[in-house]
Amino acid sequence: MYFTYHFLGIHLIWWFVWIILLFWIFATPYYIPGERKKKDFPLDILKKRFALGQITTEEYRLAKKSIENDLD
Repeated sequence: MYFTYHFLGIHLIWWFVWIILLFWIFATPYYIPGERKKKDFPLDILKKRFALGQITTEEYRLAKKSIENDLD
């Protein structure tokens, strides 16, 4: 009685709903609203460049002062 086509059809629809929901959660890009990745702020980028040795200590200090003055 419960295995008629009506119940199996709804069961099949729910499988599609779950598959679409899981795909939307795990396969969508991270730059959508409610993003999972935090944005890099200018000071963070400056610290990374300094840590990688791309800029000198003096350049780091000057850029840091400039960024901090822009934030105020």
